[in-house]
Amino acid sequence: MFLKDFSENSYKLLELKQFDRGATRPTRMLAGLVLAALALSACTVTPVPLLERDIERRAGEDMARMFAGQEPLAGPMSFSDVAARVLKYNLDYRVRLMETAVAQGQLDVGSWEMFPRLLANAGYTTRSNEQGGYSALLPGNPQYAPGAAPTGPSQTVESSRRLANVEFAWNVLDFGVSYYRARMAADQVLITEERKRKVMQNLLQDTRNAYWRALGAQRLLGQMDSLMQRSTLALARARQIEQQGLMPQAQALAYQRALLDSTTLLQIRRQDLELAKAELGSLMNLAPGTPFTLSDVAEEPLPPVPTNIAELEDRALRQRPELREEDYRKRISANDARRAMVSILPGFEINVNLQRDSNGLLLNNNWVDSGFRVSANLFRLASLPALRKSNEAQAQLDDTRRMAQAMAVLTQVRVATLRYGLAKDELGTTIDSANVDQRLANYARASATSRVDSELEVIRTEARALLSAYQRHIAYSNAQTAWGRLFNSVGYDIAPVQSSASVSQLAQVIKASMNDWHNITFGRPVAGIPPVPRVALNISGLPDSAQTRAVVEAMTEALGRLKIDVVPAARNVGAVDVRIALENVKSGATRATWDMMIRKPNGQVAGKGRYIGDLSGDSPARSLAAMSQSALGAYGSAVSEIMGFGDTRLSEAPATRSN
Repeated sequence: MFLKDFSENSYKLLELKQFDRGATRPTRMLAGLVLAALALSACTVTPVPLLERDIERRAGEDMARMFAGQEPLAGPMSFSDVAARVLKYNLDYRVRLMETAVAQGQLDVGSWEMFPRLLANAGYTTRSNEQGGYSALLPGNPQYAPGAAPTGPSQTVESSRRLANVEFAWNVLDFGVSYYRARMAADQVLITEERKRKVMQNLLQDTRNAYWRALGAQRLLGQMDSLMQRSTLALARARQIEQQGLMPQAQALAYQRALLDSTTLLQIRRQDLELAKAELGSLMNLAPGTPFTLSDVAEEPLPPVPTNIAELEDRALRQRPELREEDYRKRISANDARRAMVSILPGFEINVNLQRDSNGLLLNNNWVDSGFRVSANLFRLASLPALRKSNEAQAQLDDTRRMAQAMAVLTQVRVATLRYGLAKDELGTTIDSANVDQRLANYARASATSRVDSELEVIRTEARALLSAYQRHIAYSNAQTAWGRLFNSVGYDIAPVQSSASVSQLAQVIKASMNDWHNITFGRPVAGIPPVPRVALNISGLPDSAQTRAVVEAMTEALGRLKIDVVPAARNVGAVDVRIALENVKSGATRATWDMMIRKPNGQVAGKGRYIGDLSGDSPARSLAAMSQSALGAYGSAVSEIMGFGDTRLSEAPATRSN
């Protein structure tokens, strides 16, 4: 209706009077449509920037859609729970899923190109005057007369008529080309699947790295905040002492410098921990600032370095997504070469047309046209040798590129194995360093006095112990990352799961798949997280009950750091028996001896140890409690291993002396 009115108005405005005489209404409409098309084509298109309200609306919609449809967080999350949320809600992974869907849609569309062509046409035609003509008799006609004038005008076609036809055509050449294009599209779908696998593997690798660093942040941030507050108070006190002249200026400034150095290191490490938790939340596609808690359980035992490197390399060559993608690319190149070869062959086309014409002057208004046609581009046939040479070069390129990728995969497996071994060695060193620094901090607390320099030493040793604990968590995270990189280098996947699966179901699948990976790589199922060991703590030998309570509280705290619960004595519960003997030595100092015996849940004595230290400081109870933590720390790893039901046995250890 719009085009009809617009065409007639355009015709009137231009006042084309030369068409008025004898011009029919369809003629005027046609002229108006031509003028309307010219007028619309002359319209210019100018840049139209987005309005601020449109941008605000889009930002609000994106914010709502990014975090919509997610299951709510339910309590502390294990690694498998976090990995399940990452694979279900991470937007990068969703992009790969959509790319696979798009590739599948393109394959479905391309498959229709192999069908024959079936065209249906219908139309209406008219002209401004009659389609008439003159005719003359040919020689041989009985009525032919030389020089006779042509007969009067006549017509065989009506001025206005309706046309319709249905055409069925099938071209063998087009079918062959479309067939190979469809096969190429099918391989492209498989390539997107392999890219999706690669994104999934990389996401699991990033999740493993971020999870253990975030767990370390959850464990250490509170301790760091507390120590930084103490450092701030000590710094304020040092400045007050400097202003009052109670300490030489050089010593006061050196004291402040040491406090500032410790605080600066703590701030830097605290930032790293905060970023780890934010990174993990981003991987899970949580809204920025969303609080979440990780399961604070015992760290998973790390398996030994694998020795079946050749078997892992063989699996990597079969399973890595990059190599499978190269296989599909080679098939695409081969199908493209076949498509090019088919396109130069002669084409054979069959067509059948069903025609209808409303022309009343025709003898038959309905008829069928049929035929076939063979065509060939002769110049394309001449390009056959060059085409063959190009296809051979492409095949060689595909093979060389795949072999280069395979060499990179083999190198990655070897390097990942070496890195895992180095990471485990580094973890062992950092564990020993953290234990020593913790014992130094315990000793500093035990020998602390009311002097300022003593307070500084306590804060410095505690900061060093906390930084060593941070390094231990980072080393364990690096070992877990190296372990995950080893899995990633081999190309392991999780078991297939439907997209509608819940987070808990997906977490179970991930846990089972990790167990399978572990069994293949290390020859045994994953050990899993060991149960939290429980021990009874028996303290004897101290004449003062206050000192006994202080020692019990200190050693309970130390065992808690080793993930060992202290419970009342009972059957099937291990025990740590500690007898403390105090002895006065020269200069009024007190020497303490800790005799420890470790008993397994079945009552068997698993080991013995002795620790000797000199007590000092203003508070004997505090000094004794701190030294008790050092005594337990000297054998803490053995206690943890035995109570964790490990295979190692603790032989009777020699006495350890702390001066």
